Amino acid sequence: MTTFRIKHLLLALSLAASGAALAQNQLLNVSYDVAREFYKDYNAAFVAHYKKTTGQDIKIDQSHAGSSAQARAVNDGLAADVVTMNTTTDVQFLADSGVVAKDWAQKFPHDASPTTSTMLFLVRNGNPKGIKDWDDLIKPGVQVIVVNPKTGGNGRYAYLAAWGAVREKGGTEQQAAEFVAKLYKNVPVLAKGGRDATATFLQRNQGDVLITFESEVVSIDREFGAGKVDAVYPSVSIVAENPVAVVERTVAKKGTAQLAKAYLDYLYSDEAQEIAAKHAIRPRSEKVLKKYEATFKPLKQFTVAKYFGSLTEAQKVHFNDGGQFDKIYSAK
Repeated sequence: MTTFRIKHLLLALSLAASGAALAQNQLLNVSYDVAREFYKDYNAAFVAHYKKTTGQDIKIDQSHAGSSAQARAVNDGLAADVVTMNTTTDVQFLADSGVVAKDWAQKFPHDASPTTSTMLFLVRNGNPKGIKDWDDLIKPGVQVIVVNPKTGGNGRYAYLAAWGAVREKGGTEQQAAEFVAKLYKNVPVLAKGGRDATATFLQRNQGDVLITFESEVVSIDREFGAGKVDAVYPSVSIVAENPVAVVERTVAKKGTAQLAKAYLDYLYSDEAQEIAAKHAIRPRSEKVLKKYEATFKPLKQFTVAKYFGSLTEAQKVHFNDGGQFDKIYSAK
């Protein structure tokens, strides 16, 4: 082998090694639509924490869209190191495909859900339609903006919250089905994700009420200024868990398993829980939750398990092709 070829080979190996080293210090977090501001702040905090504790510089990249669409993208090859979703079914879908660990929910505390949220209503300034609770959403002339439950966890939780609200008040399954069918007759268009729903409501000025995550309601109020819209807390709503997982398929190839785990572990730290609270995402830490009790108003909440068994069961009954939602929406 000539000296030139040896030098060329050594240069190529050196570049490959530096590229691999770079990849090991870089993560892609594939996440749901309305978490982008939270993760922007969290990433900055984690990068600083990691530098302080290890001396290493790292880079975190983000990808946001409807959670189910994101899960499908990861399944189809998007090289996420971690996924941070808003419904367990989107992570379970990846587990069933062998993309994340089968026992992903046991890898981190609280069933691998470091934060939660709930579903609230956002109405026009002054609440001209007088919307106070779920029953008001089925009144004639009320237009409801909501995410398509087939494409986003935001939409699934809105649907399940509406169904469960009927059950919480003593209604039967049949009465819940009838109520939800009436509600979706008042939905003029299904949004693709949480941000699309917000844009439909605020920028395209469609609808009288937006059903969305508590965190989105608060961020909208901050972004557009108090007095432009009003938040309405219904009498009851659902506990929405925000699950996280390491994408085993990607980290095995890139050598980022340790960094990915550290990234998700830090979500449970006091600093991260504070950042979540500041973005109106409910922290698991009781101490931090108490500190931000002005943000998180008291609200009666029920779990998915209470009426649906699990999100996986709810997915089969309500959201899979030919399920309850398709029957309701196709009959509009």
